[in-house]
Amino acid sequence: MHHIGIDLAWGLKQPTGLAVLDDAGRLVHISTVRTDEQIESALAPFSAGPCIVAIDAPLVVTNATGNRAAERALNADFARFQAGAHPTNTGKPEFTDGDTRGGRIGRRLRLDLDPRSGRDRRAIEVYPHAATVALFRLGRTLKYKNKPGRELEQMRTELLLLVDLLGAVVELDLGAPFAGLRQQVQAATRKSELRVVEDQVDAVVCAYVGWIAVRRPQEVTTYGDAAGGAIVTPTLPPDLQPGPRVAAPPPDPVQQAIQAYADGRPETLVAGAHALALITGLLDDAGINYLSVTGRTKTIASFAEKAARTVDGVPAYPDPARDITDQIGVRVITYVQSDVEAVAELLSAQVRVIDDRDMGRRTAQQGRFGYASRHLLIGVDPGRAAELPELVGRVVQVQVRTVLQHAWAEFEHDIRYKGTVPAEHASEFDRRFTLAAGLLELADREFTAIRDRLRAPVPADEADDTDPDDPRIAPRELAAFLAGQYADAGWSRPDHYTWISGLLLELGVTSLVELGEVLRGVDDSGITARMDYRYPPGAVRRLDDTLLAGFGQRYVELHGNADRRTALTTRLQRLTGG
Repeated sequence: MHHIGIDLAWGLKQPTGLAVLDDAGRLVHISTVRTDEQIESALAPFSAGPCIVAIDAPLVVTNATGNRAAERALNADFARFQAGAHPTNTGKPEFTDGDTRGGRIGRRLRLDLDPRSGRDRRAIEVYPHAATVALFRLGRTLKYKNKPGRELEQMRTELLLLVDLLGAVVELDLGAPFAGLRQQVQAATRKSELRVVEDQVDAVVCAYVGWIAVRRPQEVTTYGDAAGGAIVTPTLPPDLQPGPRVAAPPPDPVQQAIQAYADGRPETLVAGAHALALITGLLDDAGINYLSVTGRTKTIASFAEKAARTVDGVPAYPDPARDITDQIGVRVITYVQSDVEAVAELLSAQVRVIDDRDMGRRTAQQGRFGYASRHLLIGVDPGRAAELPELVGRVVQVQVRTVLQHAWAEFEHDIRYKGTVPAEHASEFDRRFTLAAGLLELADREFTAIRDRLRAPVPADEADDTDPDDPRIAPRELAAFLAGQYADAGWSRPDHYTWISGLLLELGVTSLVELGEVLRGVDDSGITARMDYRYPPGAVRRLDDTLLAGFGQRYVELHGNADRRTALTTRLQRLTGG
């Protein structure tokens, strides 16, 4: 037999909560819907056979004014606990001519509306406020409904208390779906978000009342009768006295942190965008080759889930606001391992590095193959506070990894943490992931060797991929030439070689021989000293500064430099000592 709870909205604008318990007290369905058709469709798998449907709404209304007899009798017991029922009569527009939505739902599901009939397909009217007072021996009802003067935090605290009271009922098995509702309450930032959860929690209360009514009918009281309307609720304990409601727990630091994060997330989103722009700009200015730079700001739900984690019953993050350091994240994907090192060096020179962990080195030190990524926590130096006010006082997690390391990490995370690995396959999967990690580490080394080979001078018989009609120096030839010219420089992005080849064309330099003449006699060490690089400059950046020093204002005025003339003018002043 199924025990169905319906927290029925009196109109179609508000959601209706649905919950279903099986004979063992296991929660097998929970949802919200709006229309009568949606209610019937959602409950179809459970209402076709024996069932009791407990509905939080009047089923039968015949009196023209005032209270029904059921309400007067219930109020005599429960009003002093602030759990009295509101008057119901046909004078109200929602009950004109005695037509109630609850009654229509009962008839639609072909249910007997007499609570005392004992039939195996019947509907009963229930009242969650009175039920919770009786079930949990509350001195007052819990104030989780949205009423004037009630604050979000008060409503959240009261709803969490009800959720925990239900979760502690030993004869119920509410499982993961109900735990998910608790997380939604924790993460809610608006009263409307609490409302959606509240409807489903009330539906569970209704279903539990129906479950008790079937299994232990001696523990419920029926107020009123089938002709004029009846309300079924757990019997009020005779020794229960009105008084202060169950004391709410002291403020939960985890919940406070979640609320603070939710309140401040708009500013965090802005800070995340600035962090992404900062790191992308640093990499581009340094000429470091990378595949992608992406950023993300932790969602409220993700922060709430992480803040609530425990290890052996102990909070994993005692101070979530401080301990969860990936609220703002930036991920840099490079092509080869040496560029991972270059990015880390660049960040250490440009920003304050709070923590730097080489996860690949840790894995190797343990004699294993596996996760490899460079994790840095960075902040803004006080000296740059005026330049980057949005990042002052914030921590940004930067993950730097090669494209192969990234592929392994993403796939492994999807399989092991987002998917379900059958226990019988766990050891096989571990072995296969380890094998894949070893092969990818070898592939990373080969990629590095390939790039190093490309840095070598290009033999004449290999330089056959140039366009004879393009007067520019071929980017590959230029890359090999600059690798020899600036042996200590990092590898620049491919599109940067193409870009600076165009600037050389504007200067009239169309061959490596002509470029060699331009660079002959240039004081590289003097340029490096005057620029005082705070990061490892790439080969293209080194050439860019050399051309700026040699051609001066003419270089600044090139058409290809139109979008960066202000920055070039500042750099030229540094080069000339002006």
